[in-house]
Amino acid sequence: MAERLSLGGVEGGGTKFDCIVGAGPDDIADSTRIVTTTGEETLAAVADFFADKDVDALGVATFGPLDLDQSSLGFGHVIESPKPGWSGVDVAGSLHAALGVPVAIDTDVNGAALGEARWGAGSGFDPLVYVTVGTGIGGGGVVNGAPMHGRMHPEMGHIRVPRHPDDEFVGNCGWHGDCLEGLAAGPAIAERWGKPAEDLGDDREAAVLLESHYLGVAMASYTLILSPERIILGGGVLGIPGLLEATRGVMVESLGGYLASVPLDDRATDYLVAPGLGNRSGVLGGLVLAESTAGSPR
Repeated sequence: MAERLSLGGVEGGGTKFDCIVGAGPDDIADSTRIVTTTGEETLAAVADFFADKDVDALGVATFGPLDLDQSSLGFGHVIESPKPGWSGVDVAGSLHAALGVPVAIDTDVNGAALGEARWGAGSGFDPLVYVTVGTGIGGGGVVNGAPMHGRMHPEMGHIRVPRHPDDEFVGNCGWHGDCLEGLAAGPAIAERWGKPAEDLGDDREAAVLLESHYLGVAMASYTLILSPERIILGGGVLGIPGLLEATRGVMVESLGGYLASVPLDDRATDYLVAPGLGNRSGVLGGLVLAESTAGSPR
């Protein structure tokens, strides 16, 4: 019988880093949450947590953009980031140096897609797309069991979407203004309505109308371009009551009956779904990444 591996998983976000030791959602030996500060401080705290855990490998699913070209000298580094103290930080290299174990790294959304594919709502669906809507909008995927990569990692939140005719908000993406993230992420909601998504109150119905327009059109675009077997839509903004259902409706309407082989009924309830792992998709995906690199020199 093969020796059981001890794996470490990390999900890195703009406000917190979640860390776990274990083998799956029902087998977690230890966990902690670390407040995100600068890259140096945060990664030192991550390394301190794992220092006495005797893990065989570490998997890190973190915000980007990241250099994931393994032939590049910058592999495992954060590329230019708006987060203070993170541009150019060598995430994978610094953790490998501190812990002396193999470290696998990918985006937080690719990690979430891997976690959902292994244990959650994506199990048995390949290709699979995972999209999160929160402080930003990001998307990742799994193809033939592996995270989706190309010239770079997917940046699904920065696609252009047609404006809703009743929306005069200019958008707040620092790069593109009114891309999907600039129109539909949490900060866009807060700026447009003057209150965060969880406190919309009487503006909820109008907010759902606009949000579902942008997200539904985007889901239709991902369907046409990537042809996934399932799309998982998560993140804090999806906590707005009725938003997932409204997004399904706009997606189906946007597809207009095209691609009849895609099994979409009027509600698409089996195609566009909520995460099965809740808010643990990314950190559990870190365990899948760790498993993939266990035994390698780095």
